[in-house]
Amino acid sequence: MSERHLASERVGQYFLETDGGRDRLEYTEYGTGDMWVVLLPGLLMPRRMHDHLARSLASAGAHVVTLDLLGHGRSDRPDDPFAYSVTAFAHQVVALLDEVGAGEAVIGGTSLGANVSLEVAAIAPERVRGLLVEMPVLDNALEVAIVSFAPLLLAARVLPIAFTSLRFVTRRVPRGIVPWWVGIGLDSVDHKPGPLAAYVHGLFFGRVAPPASERRRIKAPTLVVGHPRDPLHPTSDAEMLAKELPNATFDRAGSILEWRRSPERLDLMATKFVLDCWRPARRTRRTAN
Repeated sequence: MSERHLASERVGQYFLETDGGRDRLEYTEYGTGDMWVVLLPGLLMPRRMHDHLARSLASAGAHVVTLDLLGHGRSDRPDDPFAYSVTAFAHQVVALLDEVGAGEAVIGGTSLGANVSLEVAAIAPERVRGLLVEMPVLDNALEVAIVSFAPLLLAARVLPIAFTSLRFVTRRVPRGIVPWWVGIGLDSVDHKPGPLAAYVHGLFFGRVAPPASERRRIKAPTLVVGHPRDPLHPTSDAEMLAKELPNATFDRAGSILEWRRSPERLDLMATKFVLDCWRPARRTRRTAN
């Protein structure tokens, strides 16, 4: 058994009070200690998309939490569009930090999760030890995002039977017999049409990321990872973000598949970044003693 699988894993949940009642969110903890890391999934994807990275970081000593944001994975999926926005997701992350007792954490994510990470740094900078941002969706992705998600919203509203039928089929595929990323894909299309339409509506008409004026004020150490040949996550957005942030480093992945198929290089880079974010605090504690 490799070392990366020795860290403990625990599933937890917490509740947020809303105008409509209480929303339940589910998360998984990997490892122990005070070097906290929170990993957030991409659009409509479950938290387990980050299982491998979480285990790598935990095996290096980090205390990692992966979160199903509202509308994702095993968390609740209300059908109210006002429940979904990048800002609302960021508040869910802050509530998660309170739930697990983490004063600060390195916050990271992919695509939507990257945007939410930036939003956390904007609304609660004192809770952010560092940012691990893969393929953010910013200014240069606007047109492609509109073209991509407007049809999804329309279809969920006027052809709900299509999504109900797809869900009926995909739910009957045992996740244990298909490749891991195929299972992630099946989970990503497992959505009821009502909550799905509300989710896309909320994101489509809300704030998708902090504007450039706010991003430039984010002082947390940041590792930005971009990759070529993806119009929804253009390298230009990742490069632009790295230039805007005063304490950012940019790395260009070989493709969108590098961190999925051959994660060793990027896992090592992310691990070093996380440890570097926490190392000064650890030295300070030793000196104080």
